[in-house]
This record gives sequence, C-alpha cells and structure tokens, in this order.
Amino acid sequence: MKSLYLPQQFVRLPKAELMLILVALFWGTSYGVSKQALAFISVTAFLTVRFLLTFVLLLPVFISDYKKGKTQDAWIAVPSGILLLLIFTAEAFGVLNTSASNAVVLVSLCVIITPFVEWFAFKSRPGRQLFALCVLAFSGVLLLTVKAGFSLSFNKGDMLILTAAVLRAFMVVYTKKLMQGRGLSTLSLTMLQSGIIGFGALFVLLLSNNGGIPELPNDPQFWWLTLYLVLFCTIFAFFAQNYALSKTSASNVSVLMGSEPLFGILFAMIFLGEALLWYQYLGALLIVLVTLYASLSGQKKRD
Repeated sequence: MKSLYLPQQFVRLPKAELMLILVALFWGTSYGVSKQALAFISVTAFLTVRFLLTFVLLLPVFISDYKKGKTQDAWIAVPSGILLLLIFTAEAFGVLNTSASNAVVLVSLCVIITPFVEWFAFKSRPGRQLFALCVLAFSGVLLLTVKAGFSLSFNKGDMLILTAAVLRAFMVVYTKKLMQGRGLSTLSLTMLQSGIIGFGALFVLLLSNNGGIPELPNDPQFWWLTLYLVLFCTIFAFFAQNYALSKTSASNVSVLMGSEPLFGILFAMIFLGEALLWYQYLGALLIVLVTLYASLSGQKKRD
C-alpha cells in the first residue's frame, strides 16, 4: 500500500508564524483585559503597577546585557519611553471611556497614519493610493462609531484611542530612525521603557494623591489580569515579534499581525458581552482590510 505523503510544512508546525498568531491574539485581547483591570484601580495606578512589574521582571536581562557591554545606547529609551507613557495613558483612559472592540479597531489605524508622519518627518509624500485608503478608513470609522438609530457617537474614549494611534505612528517612525545601528536588545529596551512609563505614572500618581499611594486591590482577579498583560502582552509579545522577524518575511508578519483587531472584537463579544450592529461590523471589517492592505503594500516595497 502506498504511504501517504505529507509536505514538510504540514509535518512540522511553523514556530515563527504560530508565535505571531499568539502575539496578535494577546494584543487583541489586551484592550478588553485592561478594561476589566481598570474596574479595580485608577488609570495612573494601573500603569504604575503594570509597567514597574514589567521593569522588575526584565531587569535580569538588562543586567546580563550590561555585563556583555551591550547597553551603551541605553539613552535612546528616554525619549521613546516618554512617548510610550503618553501612548499608554491615552489608551488606558480611552478604553475606560469606550468599548474594547472600538479601541482595538481604532488603534489599528496607526498603519494608515504612519506614512503621513513619515511625510511630515522626512518630506516623502505618500502616493495617491494611500489617500484613497484613508477615505475608506475614515468611512469605516464613521460606521463603527454610529450607534442605533444612525446617531453619530464619537465619544471622548474614541478620540483618545485615535490620539494613541497618531502617537503610535510617531513612535514607529521615531524608533525606526533612532534604532538604526544601535546594539541595544529589544528586551533591554523594553525594560528601560517600562521603567520610564512605570516611574512616570508613579510620579503623576503621587502628585494627584498629595504624596500618598492609594491602597492596591486585593482581589486576585486584578493581579491575574495584570500578570497576563505583563507576561503575554509585553514580555512574550516583544520577544516573539523579534524572533519571528528573524525567521519569516516581513509580509508574513504583517498578515498575521493584521488579525489583532479580529481577536479583540471576538474577546469583547465573548467575555465582555459587547455587541456591534451590522453596520458597525462592516466599519470594523473595512478598517481591518484597509490597514492590512496598506501594511502589505508597504512591506512589499521594502522586501
């Protein structure tokens, strides 16, 4: 009897692609998880706990890099860390005031916004195709934010998430320019940035509480949610993305990471009980397709 032949790619599970799908899943769920955690604690206290915990867990990695002489460029974490503090603050306050599904879709518009930031920074004008994609993306935003009865409800939370998307675009352009030729590892950079975010949030927290630190939640659910964000949405995500980029094409990375909003919407529906109207689903799908197409087009030019 003739044996069944299976191609090699089916015999062995592709580790890099699997890791990227997990990153998209974790990042997609992070907005819903953050929304749940913020039911227990204020935004500044939440950012303090999440990022100081990340800072402590990654400290051994930085010490190891320091002993190997690989931290000479540690200074680059300062401006990028301050920018990340603004991004995570906008996202945290945004998700507190809008739905998790809206948040994860709107922040994905960073892909569309980034070429315009590059235009501003490097005087490289985007092509006509991108302007057409922007019209489609804006149409998706309108559909997503229209509530029952076709009344437009673009609230404060939606605006903060879009602000975070713009800041993320600046972050992408700035970090790409700053990291060229640097010897600092991704995890060491993440540790330093987490420290800046955590201590920055702690400073704001102390100012708003007259020098005192509010009592932390004693509910185990809060700590499980926070640990999930630290271990899977920060430490694992940065390591996995860095590993995948060394093992697969940039186009593959874009395709798999483009599924992040879909995971976020599913999480919000199943675990948070959020529901979208049919035209909101259409708007979300339009944004996902536009950002995915824009990402793939950009990667093909670079590959």
